Amino acid sequence: MTDRSDTPPEVGAEAADAASSDDRPHRGLGRWAVVLAAAVALVVVAAVAFSVGRLSTLGEPTPSTTSAEAGFARDMQVHHQQGVELAMIIRDATDDDATRLLAYDIATTQAQQSGQMYAWLAEWGLPQFGAEPAMTWMTQPADDGETHGGHGDGANDAAATHEPGGPMPGLATPEQIEELESLEGVEAERMFLELMIAHHQGAVEMAEAVLARSDYPVVVSLAEAIVASQESEIALMEDMLAERS
Repeated sequence: MTDRSDTPPEVGAEAADAASSDDRPHRGLGRWAVVLAAAVALVVVAAVAFSVGRLSTLGEPTPSTTSAEAGFARDMQVHHQQGVELAMIIRDATDDDATRLLAYDIATTQAQQSGQMYAWLAEWGLPQFGAEPAMTWMTQPADDGETHGGHGDGANDAAATHEPGGPMPGLATPEQIEELESLEGVEAERMFLELMIAHHQGAVEMAEAVLARSDYPVVVSLAEAIVASQESEIALMEDMLAERS
């Protein structure tokens, strides 16, 4: 049996320092493993949603490539993809359980909805990227002034001032995303909430715009779900932001 009392104190200290140093990369890898696992989960969610989205359009007439339905499906996918990106950034920048849960809900929901919209275009035989500038569909006239579920009137006003190819409502700029990536803790939470509130408000504006321009059942159903869920999350995030002010 080895007599541990024969080990010089300085050797034991060096070994402990080395072990501590060796543990640090593993802790860092652990954080990335969580992010990777979440990313894989989002891929699975999107794949399932793709299948559901294709089945949901069977038997319906096919929208044209310049229709409000097709434009909404293309542009809202882009909008949702940034929502997922912002959510994944904050999950790696904070240990706050409430913020991380909100981010997970946003990421999984928007990945699932993106999969649905991708599937619509595939089932309609339309390209994922249109020939017209982004958001052109929002400048189309509303359908006889009709709205669904009381939504759409505000979107008509927004569409009147929107220009094809202009920035999508509520999108964070590359500079804002870069700044968010540089923050941690409460500062990161605060900026995430500010960006995501604006992002949700933009998504609601887009959803209300398509509700004023389409009666296609699956599009109306998803747009109404987006309005309801994101307006609810806006209220929640405003409360969370007030707590951090």
